[in-house]
Formats: sequence, structure tokens, C-alpha cells
Amino acid sequence: MGVLFIRKKDYVPLLFVAAVIILVIINTLIVKEYLAPVSNQYRDDIPIYSVECEGNKCAITFDCAWGADDIPNILDTLEKYNARATFFIVGIWAKKYPEMVKLINERGHEVANHGYSHAHMGNIPESKIREEIGLCSDILEEITGKKVNLFRPPYGEYSSTTVKVARKMEYQTIQWDVDSLDWKDSLSKQDIYNRVIKRTANGSIILFHNDTKHTENVLPSILENLTANGFECVTVSDILLKGDYKIRYDGRQIKD
Repeated sequence: MGVLFIRKKDYVPLLFVAAVIILVIINTLIVKEYLAPVSNQYRDDIPIYSVECEGNKCAITFDCAWGADDIPNILDTLEKYNARATFFIVGIWAKKYPEMVKLINERGHEVANHGYSHAHMGNIPESKIREEIGLCSDILEEITGKKVNLFRPPYGEYSSTTVKVARKMEYQTIQWDVDSLDWKDSLSKQDIYNRVIKRTANGSIILFHNDTKHTENVLPSILENLTANGFECVTVSDILLKGDYKIRYDGRQIKD
């Protein structure tokens, strides 16, 4: 077997070629990584997670699916801090607690659709998605006398079909970019407070739930901090962009 000897003076060009090859590989990987989001920069099949809005605003939201005893105190706290919120309400919950739905509406907050039975929207056919959204809105609109135009899929689960069906039914599908995780009994009030305060930015949509271990009691300190730092706490409809807009690949609604 022959042995290949490389003269010392040939090292430089060989090293140069090797360096060029390495740079080409690295550049290809970087370009590929960059083009992945850019090629899919705007989407029409995902919900709105946050909003590129003017002013220092955030949207407070509550998902209502279980009990209702804490609703009056939550509404009192919101009023104390001049905050308005959007309540995404399950249809069955509304049927069980129609007076709470009326109270939410009468206190100046937004009533929105959270599906009729809290179903897993990402795993059901189009006909069932329509039924879940339609039944829920029928109940809410009968109670409040107002049209519902916002929808949040239960559990945050959705498919492109979910969003497209909702849009055909003239609903904007809303998620969140700040999750309080207040439904987790393992989290303390301080944990929930820290999660919300550290993550909230201009245009954030914040997720809370009623009928949890800590939400009713931690909400005052959260609103105290947000308002003290210049945030205006408003409904989802108040924060959404009107007219032409795009939804970025990360779910942020931006001006077209």
C-alpha cells in the first residue's frame, strides 16, 4: 500500500480549501435556519397571541369553565384598578350561571366564546367545531343581548381547521402570550405573580382562570404592579388592530 506524503508548502492551500468548505457549510445552515421562518413569516391559520399596538396596553382575560363563586370579587378588583377584561365563557357554564354572565356584561367587561362543552377542538371534525362555537354564542347572546365575535379554543388546543372554521363564522381566534398557570395548585401566589409580571409586555394577552386556588387573591397585586408601571388593562377587542393586519408566524398581530 502506498503512502501519500504532503509537503509542508502544500499545507496552506489545503487549509484554505478546507476553511472555505467549512464556511460554505456553516453559511448554508444559517441561511436554511433563517429562511424557515421568513418563508412562512405570516399565517392565516393560527390564532392571535399578542398585538403590536400603540400605547402601553395589555389585555386581561379569564377562562370560565367551572365554578363561579369568585366572579363578584374578581369584578370588584378589576373595577378598583380601572381595568376591563374579556371573559371567555363555556356555554354550559353560562347556562348554569346566567346571572354571572349578566353581571360580567353589566360591569362593562367583554363576554367571549370558549366553546359549548369545553371540547378538544383540535381533534373534532368541522361540523362539531361549528356546533360548539354556535351553541355557545347562542347562549351568550341570549343572555347579554350582544353579538359575540371572539373565540378561544378550550385547553388552547386548535388545528388550522379550527381557526379557519371560526373565521368563516366571523370570529377571531384568540390565544395568549402570558400564561399565569393559575390553575396549577402546585404554584404559589408568588409564583403566579412573578410569571405574569415578568412576561407582560406591550400588546400582551394574559391568561387567567376563575375558580382557582389563588387567582382571586393574587389579582390585586398583579393589577397594582401593571398599572403602576403604566399599563392600561383592557379587553381583547380594545387591543386588537382594526382594518388590514397580518398575523406573524409567532401569533403576533401586526399592521399590514
